[in-house]
Amino acid sequence: MPPIPSSEITPEALFWNRRRFMQTALAGAALTIPGCAATPSASNPTPAPDASAAPVATTLPAGQGTVAGTSDELGQPLTDFAAVTGYNNYYEFTTDKQAVAAAAAGFVTNPWTVQVDGLVAKPRQFALEDILKLGNEERIYRLRCVEGWSMVIPWSGFSLNKLLALVEPTSAAKYVRFETLNDPERMPGQKEPWYTWPYAEGLRLDEAMHDLTLMATGVYGNPLPPQNGAPLRLAVPWKYGFKSIKSIVRITLTDTQPTSLWMAAAPDEYGFYANVNPRVDHPRWSQADERRIGDTGRRQTLMFNGYADAVASLYTGMDLRKFY
Repeated sequence: MPPIPSSEITPEALFWNRRRFMQTALAGAALTIPGCAATPSASNPTPAPDASAAPVATTLPAGQGTVAGTSDELGQPLTDFAAVTGYNNYYEFTTDKQAVAAAAAGFVTNPWTVQVDGLVAKPRQFALEDILKLGNEERIYRLRCVEGWSMVIPWSGFSLNKLLALVEPTSAAKYVRFETLNDPERMPGQKEPWYTWPYAEGLRLDEAMHDLTLMATGVYGNPLPPQNGAPLRLAVPWKYGFKSIKSIVRITLTDTQPTSLWMAAAPDEYGFYANVNPRVDHPRWSQADERRIGDTGRRQTLMFNGYADAVASLYTGMDLRKFY
């Protein structure tokens, strides 16, 4: 299958939100929207991956951290450090993947607190230094973006279940809702009207408690840089990358399925589960294959991103075409 054209690579629903925004404005009056020329293009806010911007080598620059392995459990080599830290979706700062690092430079993440509340016996606000004490183990995970590109990333951090155990979820808790920092002055992308800020995501409680669900605090042996979601983000390797919410400030346990930012923006395109599934296409492109950043060709996408042995049992009896 040929690469997805950049004109079609906008799963993040900017097109649909902008159309709804303009329809609402026009319904009231013939309204001139200031600054339209400066807003991201509705048909192409996130360019398709550019092979020239994706180094092939996996050499870590001098002075950076160390990584225990050079490949994942399938023998697939790590994505280059420069690509992992220089090619990111982070709409809170910009829709340009290759400009995120510059846009987020200087973003201060200390002090930082995370409120964990809702259906728990011991709600608590955690200081970042207390969260970091929960562990720093390395996990080499594949990341598959819903846009059709992928990476192999050496994260460090701890299983989310360690944090949730400290607040003791009640028997009524069924889901976990996550929320990103809402600070438009420091995150200028949040001033754009196309999305419902702050960024929110959710997992079912058993997904959140799974050992593979990582609260990532570092990458490539270093603390997370701002463009990768500092100071802490999720890494849920069997789900599309947009589920791995960045810069988390609140975690709420609930008995109601959360509505994520992408579900609210384009409910016909994004479901709650977002499990990597090559047999369920995005409405506008196939999910059967992907391009690994650093490679020139395409490869077959694996069910659950290759983690089926560990997580398929979570969805026994579910129609994965319906619960996408």
